[in-house]
Amino acid sequence: MKPKRLVTNAMLIAMYVVLSIVATINLGNMKFTLDSLPIIVGAALFGPIDGMLIGLCGSFINQLITWGLGPTTVLWIIPAGVRGLLIGLYAKHHNFDMNFKQTQLITISSALVVTALNTVILYADAWIMGYHYAAVFVDVVLRILVGVIIAFVFGAILPHILKPLKKISGK
Repeated sequence: MKPKRLVTNAMLIAMYVVLSIVATINLGNMKFTLDSLPIIVGAALFGPIDGMLIGLCGSFINQLITWGLGPTTVLWIIPAGVRGLLIGLYAKHHNFDMNFKQTQLITISSALVVTALNTVILYADAWIMGYHYAAVFVDVVLRILVGVIIAFVFGAILPHILKPLKKISGK
């Protein structure tokens, strides 16, 4: 990996961690956050491995800072890694040149997958940690709606973010 790419990935991981702390609102089982933007940018810029690593590392650091290391920590980092992997695979398949419709498709699709994963992980976390898990499924529709709206916004701004970054990174 070239030093410039490595440094860019490290900066995106740091951005994920900062956004997950300062740009997140938790309301029970609902989470409004901007933390996935660095994952999306890294995956669309460099591909599936980088996107997955940004998601996994950023989410792991956030988990350590927020909750510490626990029995379900590994479960909670999976969705962020999957988001980076899916978006990176799609971007690579399209030679890192996606139009608005393609960008919307992959950001919204990955948001739906991540919401489903988070719901399953929330259920597993409740079961493993021994707290009431009936409420896990109450907010699913609202979580899906919020995820799709945020993904739509990210998909709309992604081309504008990637254009200067591609020049800087030499892509």
